[in-house]
Amino acid sequence: MARIDEVAAAAGVSISTVSYALSGKRPISPDTRRRVIEVARRLGYAPNAGARMLAGRLTHIFALTEPLRRETHAPTHMSFVLAAAVAARRHDYDILLLTDQQASDGMRRVTASGLVDAILVLDVAPDDERVAIARSIATPTVFIGIPDDHEGLDCVDLDFEAAARLAVDRVADAGHTRVALLGQPATTYRLSNFPPRVRRTVAQRADERGLRHTFATSGEVVTDADAVRTAVIDALDSGATALLLHGVDDMHAVVLATLAERVRRIGVDVSIVSIAASFDTTKLPTQIDTIPLIPEASCDLAVDLALARIDDPRRETGIHLVAPEYRDAGSVAPPLQD
Repeated sequence: MARIDEVAAAAGVSISTVSYALSGKRPISPDTRRRVIEVARRLGYAPNAGARMLAGRLTHIFALTEPLRRETHAPTHMSFVLAAAVAARRHDYDILLLTDQQASDGMRRVTASGLVDAILVLDVAPDDERVAIARSIATPTVFIGIPDDHEGLDCVDLDFEAAARLAVDRVADAGHTRVALLGQPATTYRLSNFPPRVRRTVAQRADERGLRHTFATSGEVVTDADAVRTAVIDALDSGATALLLHGVDDMHAVVLATLAERVRRIGVDVSIVSIAASFDTTKLPTQIDTIPLIPEASCDLAVDLALARIDDPRRETGIHLVAPEYRDAGSVAPPLQD
């Protein structure tokens, strides 16, 4: 990381001129300011956080930490990145994307440099290492997701428990007594917080409503078409008349194709509800009832919380849940009587 004296030497100006050009505290000619800024960017110089706070200035940059792993479902994660960027721009903020697999390294780096005003955390794991860092730094941090240990943190998420209960209630109210949940790939139940919440709540609610229920993953690391096809056939053969889907677009496509092969009419022979779908289900070949996961809702709220924390670092923290929305496409109906 470059020092201020190195920026001054490269730009051919004094150290005080660099400070004034970057802080705006004193008038500097446009050409000089432009030259200093260009050199500072080229050398990777960022003003010291303490000095910037004394000057009462903000960077108007959020860090967005989103570790990209082999099992990451890129379309889903990128939809959250885009939603966060759009929400930030509404408030004249830019996004610095941190994609290190060792996510904690990026957080420490931007905190030490004072480069950002706040940090938004995506792809939250149950035992997320970024929790300890968030508690140890002064930079406001908002988690888009809920780690198991969330005491003293600002967290935003869809109310996955409410969404799961809503889905079970929908098919139970229609008269179904046997339901199958087809979920995410197996690794996500170890690496992410929300899939276990959906699975656990579906089972609990099904027990409360007196429904017999089964569960299957859609693969090991990514969607496995054979695993999905087998899970659907097993569910049908076991007598399930309602399917609850919690997965990505390619898993849904295989489910619908398998039902077509087995000559099962959706909304007649079998009912379907998609829980927390993060993609546009209207593009599926058959329309199904959906409780969507809307990235914009979570990211808008996360940005608002980050701005509030910047304004008042002592404000109370907590979990902020987005209420689920049920979108009826006619794929749930009473089971056929034998």
